[in-house]
Amino acid sequence: MAVVSSVIVPYASYLRVYEPLAAFPEPERGHWQRYVERGRTPDVQDELRRALADLVPTPPVPVPVHESAEAFVAEVGGEVCVCPWRTRLRGWQALDGLAGQFPEPVLDALLPAVVRRQAEADYERWRERNPDARPWILTSVWHIPVTWFTVFSGEEREYAPGGGATAPVLRYRTPMVEARRRLARTLRTVREHIDEGPLTEGLVDVGRWLEDFHPRSLVELDYGGLVHALPHESLEADRSAADVAEGIAALRAGDDDGVREAYGRFTERWRAVKERRMAN
Repeated sequence: MAVVSSVIVPYASYLRVYEPLAAFPEPERGHWQRYVERGRTPDVQDELRRALADLVPTPPVPVPVHESAEAFVAEVGGEVCVCPWRTRLRGWQALDGLAGQFPEPVLDALLPAVVRRQAEADYERWRERNPDARPWILTSVWHIPVTWFTVFSGEEREYAPGGGATAPVLRYRTPMVEARRRLARTLRTVREHIDEGPLTEGLVDVGRWLEDFHPRSLVELDYGGLVHALPHESLEADRSAADVAEGIAALRAGDDDGVREAYGRFTERWRAVKERRMAN
């Protein structure tokens, strides 16, 4: 569980993949083996603090100079799996997506144009040397894409309400083979009943991302900082993965009323989160 402190996790959710050590080539495998053997591994709050520290200097440092050597760790069926932070790569990718989110004057105030241009140039050079690189973590701010929920079942929901010095935790975890199977079935259903569009494109993107990882990996959806944007009773009642699965099943069966009911529950829940974003 994340510890509540003066630094609160941003209102972001995360889709992560934890790969077994055998999936990594040497010398990286040796690094992660030693990393796990050290015992103490950082949590989401630690990652956040380090990221925020780079934004304090003037001008800010939007992308770390060196790639992170940290990872999240999980045990899957007795096998240790790691999810590398890859903070530098994710920083470049996040920076790449900023342009369409803010007007130019606001963007310049957040990150001076000269800083952005330098980061973009660095990323282009890095990509030439690392054309196949991909992150182990996807991030979504202020919401969770419906496509992420399609790889989980409602029974895989894990919720801890927190209290005192601990924050709530809401997450789903599933084996990679199940994630791929569910996503492929969902994509097939959507293509059979709905015209090609953003939903289809989103499912294809997530599917391609998952295909890059070891079949014995673990896939995790973590509500992350969104637990701070929702009241306790809303978190406790949240069954988004079950709603999405029910909606897809109704779509497959040609049950239009069932689709509307499931979709209505899902959209009403996440509309409340979007309203909080606008309030900010």
